This record gives sequence, structure tokens and C-alpha cells, in this order.
Amino acid sequence: MKAVILAGGLGTRLQPYTTFLPKPMLPLGEKPLLEHLIEWTKKNGIDSFVLCVSYLRKTIEDYFEDGSRFGAKIEYAVADRPLATAGQLKTAEEFIDDTFVCLYGDSIFEFSLKNMIQDHIRKRSFVTMGLYEYKTKMQYGFIEMNGSNRVKAWREKPEVKGNINIGCYVMEPGIFKFIPTNKPYGMDDVIRSAIAKKNRVTGYLIKKGFTDIGDKTSYRRAYQHYLERLGRI
Repeated sequence: MKAVILAGGLGTRLQPYTTFLPKPMLPLGEKPLLEHLIEWTKKNGIDSFVLCVSYLRKTIEDYFEDGSRFGAKIEYAVADRPLATAGQLKTAEEFIDDTFVCLYGDSIFEFSLKNMIQDHIRKRSFVTMGLYEYKTKMQYGFIEMNGSNRVKAWREKPEVKGNINIGCYVMEPGIFKFIPTNKPYGMDDVIRSAIAKKNRVTGYLIKKGFTDIGDKTSYRRAYQHYLERLGRI
């Protein structure tokens, strides 16, 4: 089985950090984010990777090369412009001929990918999405009304929760037929199309083991976490 890692984004929400480094190469502790991701995937039994690269791609290619230094086999799918998540994935199509894992290159995972893959196979899913229960406290109160606009309740700054996509998938190769070639395209559109065509899309809910590195605040928090880990070694 191969793992496709989407590592071609511009990282605009992390500027100026990403002016000279692509987001997957930002340091966390003593290693770049992408190396942590590759190590986690290897621990879960996968050592063959396709890195979808674009923005500042030479930084990634020069660091990882063919992967042998990291005990892995690494191939590169190259795009000459940003293509969004699914558009990036499409560039890896020629490397994939069986069930594969797709990972966003801006997250850290610490759950059992092996169990997620087994769940995908057992349920004979077309796509299995990694999900995480997210909770947030609303900034405003919610006012509930009935059909005649009579106020029924006032919920002051309620907590809301729901399952969010963590950017970790197990997929069948047929997913590529839902993605146009050389066109920016979102993964949400792909999943909606797959569901509309009655393909089996399932969720795999994790309770912990997910860290998003989407913006400067979350990156600084993750960076501090890995510095503290180093201090305990």
C-alpha cells in the first residue's frame, strides 16, 4: 500500500513563515512537519510514498530525495501551480493502482492508521474519512423562535460540536475518476460526487491524536508542544 501526501499548498495563512519554506517543511522540534508525518505512516506499516509537490518543491525534494535515508521509497508528483486538495491528489494518479492512504501535509497524527485501514477493508468502503469530534463555544447567544416568531428560548453562548474532517483518508483508485485533470478542485466536491453516485463513504472517528497546523496560532502551539517533548528526552 502507498501513502499519498499532499504537500503542494501555498501556506498563505502561515505567512511569513512560509515565504521561504513550504508549509510541510516547517520545523516541529528537531524535524520538519513532513518528516514526522512520514515516520508516523511508517510506524503503521506503510513505507512507500508519493509526495504531491508544487510550491517551493525543491526544498522538499532536496531534503527527502528518494527516501532511502528515511527507510522509505519516495516518488514525486509535480504540479506547476496550486490545484487545491483534490487537484493535487489527481497528479498522483499514475502512481496508484490499489487501495491507498491520502494525507494532508499540514497535520500531525498519533492514532492507529492500521486500525483505520482494517476498518476500510472490513466495511468494503470506497472512501474512509478520518473524523474528529470538534467542540467550540459560540461567541453569541442563540435565540430560538417558533413559526410565528415567538421567542421560545435564549441559549447564551452555547457549546456546539460536530465531526470534522482531519485530512486522513483510505481510498480506492476509482476516486480519481471524480477529479478533473489540471484544475483546482476541492476534496469536498469529490466526496459529495462519490456519495451522489452511491459509493460507500464511511467515517472513522478518532478521540485523540490529531493536531492541525493550519495557521500561525496552531503552528506555534504545536511547535511549543514538540519543544517540551524534546526537553523530556
